[in-house]
Amino acid sequence: MTVQNKFSKRAHISERKFKQLLKLFSEDLTATQISNILSINRNTVNRYLNLIRSRIAELCEQESPFSGEVEVDESFFGAKRKKGKRGRGAYGKTIVFGIYRRNGKVYTEIVKNCSRETLQAIIKGKVDKDSTIYSDKWRAYNGLVDLGYKKHYRLDHEKDKFVIGNSHINGIEGFWGFAKTRLAKFRGFNKKKFYLHLKETEFRYNYRDKGIYKLLLKIIKNKQLN
Repeated sequence: MTVQNKFSKRAHISERKFKQLLKLFSEDLTATQISNILSINRNTVNRYLNLIRSRIAELCEQESPFSGEVEVDESFFGAKRKKGKRGRGAYGKTIVFGIYRRNGKVYTEIVKNCSRETLQAIIKGKVDKDSTIYSDKWRAYNGLVDLGYKKHYRLDHEKDKFVIGNSHINGIEGFWGFAKTRLAKFRGFNKKKFYLHLKETEFRYNYRDKGIYKLLLKIIKNKQLN
């Protein structure tokens, strides 16, 4: 049975309950915690959280190209490595590429590999040519100058050079730490849902100084959840 709800089409909970659910989601509670607090079936809670996360992902994908001082890097998410290769070739990990505008927002994208072709295609689509780019020495970043990025500075982490003057990638590495710490509590989620959880984490980081509840309420009010 559906009920009238201006925030959701084919709603099965009232507007009041939905706003309570959204408030608890904004406070970063899990589906189980929300279900217990509101006495709503966990499957119903998960349905709404997936819809909210999908809307968040849409918003993140619409971000304008980054400009100014920009840091780029990759990170690897998944269960703790037991054996095998470390680093960029580690088996069974989900690879995420990140772009961070200093004193601004971050953009993330799941990638199949860390090749030059893959990473530079994302950079070309998301970073203005007049930007200053900071990266490590990974070979995928070779040739950015030839693509029109005239200001590209690189750090040699293998030689323990992490900061040289203004050259560093501490911003994006800080985000990786934030993301891994936050996502650790969702270890039980379906791997197919990783993208939505990643984008939610990106959104929370980008709007960490804003009122996320009121922001989401406005976003969803303007375009109902399906």
